Amino acid sequence: MTDTLSRTHAIALDAADPLKPLRGEFIFPQHQGADQTYFVGNSLGLQPRGARAMVQEVMDLWGSIAVEGHFTGPTRWMGYHRLVAESLARVVGAQPTEVVAMNTLSVNLHLMMVSFYRPTAERPAILIEAGAFPTDRHAVEAQIRFHGFNPATDLIEVQPDEANGTISMQAIERAIGEHGKRLALVLWPGVQYRSGQAFDLAAITRLARAQGANVGFDLAHSVGNLPLSLHDNGADFAVWCHYKYLNAGPGAVAGCFVHERHARDTGLPRFAGWWGHEEASRFQMAPQFVPAVGAEGWQLSNPPVLGLAPLRASLALFDQAGMEALRRKSLQLTGFLEALVQHRLAHVLQIVTPSQAERRGCQLSLRVLGGREQGRALFEYLQSVGVLGDWREPDVIRISPTPMYNRYRDVYRFVEEVETWAGV
Repeated sequence: MTDTLSRTHAIALDAADPLKPLRGEFIFPQHQGADQTYFVGNSLGLQPRGARAMVQEVMDLWGSIAVEGHFTGPTRWMGYHRLVAESLARVVGAQPTEVVAMNTLSVNLHLMMVSFYRPTAERPAILIEAGAFPTDRHAVEAQIRFHGFNPATDLIEVQPDEANGTISMQAIERAIGEHGKRLALVLWPGVQYRSGQAFDLAAITRLARAQGANVGFDLAHSVGNLPLSLHDNGADFAVWCHYKYLNAGPGAVAGCFVHERHARDTGLPRFAGWWGHEEASRFQMAPQFVPAVGAEGWQLSNPPVLGLAPLRASLALFDQAGMEALRRKSLQLTGFLEALVQHRLAHVLQIVTPSQAERRGCQLSLRVLGGREQGRALFEYLQSVGVLGDWREPDVIRISPTPMYNRYRDVYRFVEEVETWAGV
């Protein structure tokens, strides 16, 4: 074994990690009296220690002044969603007016398609990746049917063309070129949930727009994982959740981006709600809907303040660390895991996720060579010893070393435990 793949090296990397204080800002599940080795930030991020105080602040205000909390102090509830806008904009590479925290991902996806999926007889189709997350597949099929078209012909799924079941940029380009005249919308993930493959969002946007199609992204596995440039990339919209890498808690309020070129377009069809009405005249209670400028104009209801409070705690840590520093550590952590798997576990595990750094985030999707039953056996063994990844059917274990709170020693322990299970 080379020195760079040793436990000693992992400990040295942890000692030199400039982000190591962040680990202490999170609460870890316990296993037999010790912190669980937790690799599931791609499914549910850990609880920031500051989250409880943020929620308690709301509870205290509610208890002490009740309805006046809407109008009192720097965290007044009327504008609570704006308390996260600037930080969120930095995370996704947007302007604060282009982002809003609201609803949940699936709701936001439908709301965005109301505005940006406008099918005609000539352009009825939506293009997605084969094996898309069910949220996307269900939503696009429902929207196609709602508009009177047929998913059998108008839902176009790009099939994997690479050895591990990933999709090349060439395959995406071919599909957009082949179906371009029929495409109303290209809806693509930033990171594919099962394979962990990351995509070139700027290139996909250019290809879609060149064909006259609108383009949107599901960034559930990208936000807080990869540096993003939503404004510069120019997509029409993006949606995401905050309970994964953004650590805002189970079922957390989600996020939405609408490009500034649509900010004042009052002619765009949308489902209107009173919190999307411009603030200056909202409480005049007039029957006419006047949309707010920017992404806020797609809001329906007033913000769920208790649900937004934990997001404030997490975003404060992102502001402290910065996405570039988090990405640097992520590349090193995931690269360390990849090297260890290749050198010590190649007879046990196959890496599904692309090896190129620009084509992945912090998740490695691993397939156990013995098949599904062996894969489940390994997954359950890891659970039993306090090493938690997650399982995705039919045969993938996802391990996501998250730079906010995972260590190089965590990665090393995972490899040691797989070796123990395999009898190495």
